[in-house]
Amino acid sequence: MPVVAPESVTWRVHIDRSMWVGGVRGLMLQALHPMAMWGVWQNSNFQEDPIGRLQRTADFVGVATYGSRDEIDTLAAKVRGIHRSLRILNHDTGRTERLDQPELLLWVHCAEVYSYLEVARRCGLPMTGAMADRYLDEQRRTATYVGLHAEDVPGSVAEMEEYMAAMRPHLRVTEEAAATVRFLLWPNLPDDMRFLNAGKPGYFPFGALCYYALPGWARRMYGTLPELPQPVVTAALRSFRTTLNAVPERLHDRAFAKPTRDMLERARRTLDAEGYDLSRGLYGLRDPRRWPSRRAVASVR
Repeated sequence: MPVVAPESVTWRVHIDRSMWVGGVRGLMLQALHPMAMWGVWQNSNFQEDPIGRLQRTADFVGVATYGSRDEIDTLAAKVRGIHRSLRILNHDTGRTERLDQPELLLWVHCAEVYSYLEVARRCGLPMTGAMADRYLDEQRRTATYVGLHAEDVPGSVAEMEEYMAAMRPHLRVTEEAAATVRFLLWPNLPDDMRFLNAGKPGYFPFGALCYYALPGWARRMYGTLPELPQPVVTAALRSFRTTLNAVPERLHDRAFAKPTRDMLERARRTLDAEGYDLSRGLYGLRDPRRWPSRRAVASVR
């Protein structure tokens, strides 16, 4: 059984295709923290393969959401081990520092999950304020996978907004951050996606949509694109979500790496055996009518 049940708010948010905008928006927001940005720049091939970085993030979120306890524990141990081994050259001080500093891990986590939540809500995913708080509370468990303590992570919208406000004086646009936004607006494609090169100009509107989904203070810091009326951006976000949510699930799964696709197939088989109605795939399990009756009753209680 997947650790995260279809009844959770996490499932509702993460199964939604608005996650692709949320993921890129999250990367753009994360890049405003100099040390977090230098950590990515110095320890990955992000400059050559920003789409691959997004895909790996999507794979991590997929396993953390739909994986079994063993799959999650294996992935979490791998991620923590990688982070433990990496170092960052702090250009402000000239000192080499650890990448797995709690404050850096916390910023990356918060910028990512709050982007998922804000974009999903703005794209039109129905959600009450209580559900939004519950999503962030549920995401405290995900934060422990990278080595954070759940009690140190914002668990409500109010706590997250307070954290973001406190972080703003520590953020700035480094050369690497500015380059990151340019890469995300016009990315290099990984080898297994080279067949999409012909349609690469069509990616720019998507990248721009992610940029315009940033909070106003972040867009003002970057100043990369001219401002647009935000109602226009909201309408575009809702249109994107409607269009992408119509893509068949099996076709959409091809955006993930093969191990993640295999994991999703195992989740389908397990949930089917548990009595969930998989006739509309994993996406369809947002509908309580497709849950086993015992779980529907439990969720009402």
